[in-house]
Amino acid sequence: MPRITYIEHSGKSHTIDVTNGLSVMEGAIQNNIPGIDADCGGGMACATCHVYVKEEWFDKLPKKEQGEDDMIDMAYEPNPLSRLSCQLIVSEELDGLIVNLPEKQA
Repeated sequence: MPRITYIEHSGKSHTIDVTNGLSVMEGAIQNNIPGIDADCGGGMACATCHVYVKEEWFDKLPKKEQGEDDMIDMAYEPNPLSRLSCQLIVSEELDGLIVNLPEKQA
């Protein structure tokens, strides 16, 4: 089972096993990781699951779906490494993925 590390804005780290096929957002919600609100439930209709992907992982992720950039523009302090965690589907290729959580969600 792939291990994903979520780092809160405060620096507190949570490394958890996430089942293949779930999104990075679902892994956070199911494990009570603070900092991901997921108001729309993963429908890419908000930006409350916004994360910053560690640079070494960014190019290993699937490309953004149409509309993800539009939602990221609504996120709190987006940057070039911003992704919506609802759009990152966990697979063995993502074992070791590290995401940082923003100070707050928009």
